[in-house]
Amino acid sequence: MAGTSTGVLMAELTTTARATRVIAAVVGVALLLAGTVWGQDDKFPFGPFSMYAGVNGPNEPAPDTRVEGTDSTGRVIVLAERNAGVRRAEIEGQEGAYVDDPSRLARIADSYQRLNPGAPPLVKVALIVREHEIHNSSATGRWWDDVRAVWDRPA
Repeated sequence: MAGTSTGVLMAELTTTARATRVIAAVVGVALLLAGTVWGQDDKFPFGPFSMYAGVNGPNEPAPDTRVEGTDSTGRVIVLAERNAGVRRAEIEGQEGAYVDDPSRLARIADSYQRLNPGAPPLVKVALIVREHEIHNSSATGRWWDDVRAVWDRPA
């Protein structure tokens, strides 16, 4: 064992241990690079975390995406991972697909029902983006909702 200037004894790595560490590092870096080029957010940390990759201008609104469901009693519920099994990042990443085909929101209603079997069924699901007004890189306190897609349960 070799000594150090702090008086702590450290064991030297064997050739096999060094080779294992180098191989693990090379594989990790290769996965990170491949994920950056070809990956999607759901492959994080080996895919890009693109939700943080963009920057709004100092006077552009800051979007805040949510999915709301309205049940058969008229109650409005924010649908999230804990109650509907859907993550906001997934919704944001597929927003265009929901806008193009709002019937896809029915899957979220079905997932909500599976996770909440005793709850009244959802009769409406909406994809809403709340735009927070920004001026000179500061929030003004004003906002507006932009309803991007709506699914209504067929009668």
